[in-house]
Amino acid sequence: MTAYGGVRSSAALSKQAAKDRGYTAIAPFDLLDEDGDKEIPYAGEGRVTRAIVGSHIDNYDSVLVLSHFKGHPMAGFGGAIKNVGIGMSSRKGKIYVHSAGTRTAGTIIHADQNGWLEALAEAVKAVSDYENDGKNMLYISVMNRLSVDCDCMALPAQPDMHDVGMLASADPVALDQACVDLVYAAPDGGSLIARMEALNGVHVLEHAEAIGLGSRTYRLVTIDE
Repeated sequence: MTAYGGVRSSAALSKQAAKDRGYTAIAPFDLLDEDGDKEIPYAGEGRVTRAIVGSHIDNYDSVLVLSHFKGHPMAGFGGAIKNVGIGMSSRKGKIYVHSAGTRTAGTIIHADQNGWLEALAEAVKAVSDYENDGKNMLYISVMNRLSVDCDCMALPAQPDMHDVGMLASADPVALDQACVDLVYAAPDGGSLIARMEALNGVHVLEHAEAIGLGSRTYRLVTIDE
């Protein structure tokens, strides 16, 4: 559930949103934080001491993270890392990350940009460590409808660059870095590049690599149809 108002601010509304979008017609729907939180310790030193995720995380022995890569008005971009660090967090966990580990209640509005990006990376590292040192997680990112805004916004800006494709990796840092690099390589990526640079979005990847979540170095392999 979200940490702000809207169509996913309660369990009932979240379930209705999933139904409206056709998800419940193709698969069982499980709201991770419907029955409360689970705290997962973060072993390193940094902005947070733990990730606060939905208690239903223990319903599963592996996690497939399917993300829509796009811009974001707070993080600069949203991809695999943000989808775990915020998407799997409970309401308290979302506020905890957004506030750079300073509180678990109140607004998600933050003042320390680099601090919240570091907290985001650390929360994902905690989850990854919990999932068998990342061995039980796989990440897929879809690079289509590349708006400067996030899907969580009621009226996001319309995309102004072409679709790129789908990428997958067992390393969320490498995956997000590859997506960022493809935006920079695109002839029409200017708007999204400006959004990422204005919010120092790359810092989440710098910090994620520094704490051992993954590597920004990768090899891009194209799979023909």
